Formats: sequence, structure tokens, C-alpha cells
Amino acid sequence: MSTVDTIRRFNRSYTQRIGVLEESFLGTGRPLGASRLLFEVGPDGAAVRELRERLDLDSGYLTRLLARLADDGLIEVRPDPADRRRRTVALTAVGQNAYRELDDRSERKARGLLEPLTERQRARLDEALGTADLLIRAATVHLRVVDPVSGAATTALREYYAELDRRFPGGFVPDPPDRGADRFRAPEGAFVVATSDGVSVACGGVRRIDESTGEIKRMWVASAWRGAGLGARLLRRLEDEARRLGCARAVLDTNRVLAEAVAMYGRAGYREIEPYSQDNPYADAFFEKALG
Repeated sequence: MSTVDTIRRFNRSYTQRIGVLEESFLGTGRPLGASRLLFEVGPDGAAVRELRERLDLDSGYLTRLLARLADDGLIEVRPDPADRRRRTVALTAVGQNAYRELDDRSERKARGLLEPLTERQRARLDEALGTADLLIRAATVHLRVVDPVSGAATTALREYYAELDRRFPGGFVPDPPDRGADRFRAPEGAFVVATSDGVSVACGGVRRIDESTGEIKRMWVASAWRGAGLGARLLRRLEDEARRLGCARAVLDTNRVLAEAVAMYGRAGYREIEPYSQDNPYADAFFEKALG
């Protein structure tokens, strides 16, 4: 049986057993789409844009779901006081009760599915589902070219710099956020951020340093996402962006403390070279790759 067949069989089995096929999901009187949206709004509320990105929903469909929940008296949609162009969603008192009911029923359903299994079987299922979840999410993250000082880029870079500060023996002091940002904008470069459920989970940039060479910089993958192939996928995307800039060669520098990154570059076809720049005081390893 192929992997495609396995996924399709799992989808059929799982959607039936958790009640997705029922018009009233978990007996709440609402279908799955509306129930999931109610859960994502949650007690703290959310911005409409955030919900659209987190759930990867078409704007029109999201608007219809929000209207249904509002008609049922479960939510209120209103302008964001900080930015009147944006809209926020909050649960009403009735919506808070509906959220708690949905959460309780979901908990009971999950416990009911686990009830017939032994502890060993539950441990196997937990490990298998955790791995499946990570790989499916890694395969479906959104890789987008963004402005290097946008919110998504800034969030990712903040995590990246914090990790370097933890791992480098002498710590790490980053440049100001806007320093050199223009070099990661068209037509000189590009900055790519990977997001999942609206959260930045990886990033990297490429900038042209001469007529035929693109330099890959600031490449980072969140620790929880490592081992799922996201780093290699991001690297391929950055190489594609370098090709679009007209580059026939990619170079990068790193620190050997980041052993997993060094190993990934080797698997991706990069070879170690002599230093091509003295701009990065933290770099002690330099690599290049021909872009066919």
C-alpha cells in the first residue's frame, strides 16, 4: 500500500470516528466548520485576519461562518480599537458556554477513543500521531516572500537571534532590525517566512552579493519543527529565489556550533570553501553550491 493510500484510508477512518460526517458535530447542533471556528476564537478572542491565516480559510467562507455564529448569538464582530480597518471577534456569554460545552465534549470523545487501548497501545498511538501531525504540518506550511521588517519576519528573527544567543559560547548581539533590510527586498534579494496556523516557524533570506552569487542568510527553523524536512524545503525555496535574482551560485556562512545546520548544508550539496567575507564575526564555516 502506498503512502497516499494510507493517508486516504486514515482520513476515512478518523473522520467517521470523530463525528466529522455528522451534521451536528459532537451533538452541538453545529457542523464541524462552525464548531472549529468557535473553538479557535476561544475565550480570549481573535482578529479576523488571524483566524483566516490560522485556519487557512477563504475570506468568503470565513465571513459566512462568522455570520452564522453571530446569528446564533455566540460571537460579536467589531472593529479593532487599535486599527479601525481590522475586525476582531469575541465570544458572547452564550458563546463562552458553548465553547466550554464543545471543549468538554471533545475531551470526552478523545477519552472514549482511547478507552479500549492498553497503556502500551496508547503510548504507540501518542508517538505515531505526534509524528504524523508534525510531518503533515511541515508538508503544508506556507512559504511566503515577505518584507524583512514585517511582523512575521520580525517574530521569526527574534526567535532566531534568541537561539543564537543561547547556543554561542559568548552570546550573540544582532544588528538593528532594519540594518541591511533593503538588500533582502526586490530586486536585490528576498526574505522568506514559513508559517503554520498563522505562526512563524522558519525563515531565511537571500541577497545578491555580485552579478552571479546569492548569499543565504538568517536561516532558522523552530526547534519543534526540526527533523521534519522543513529546513531542507526552506533552503530549496531560497535557492529558487536566488535563481530568480539571476544567480548561478549560492554561498552561506555559519558557525560549527550549529552542527545540524552544517549537516543539512552538506546533504543539500554545499561544499566547504575558504571565507568569502569578513562581515560576520560569528562565522567559522563557509559553503557554496552551484545553482543549475
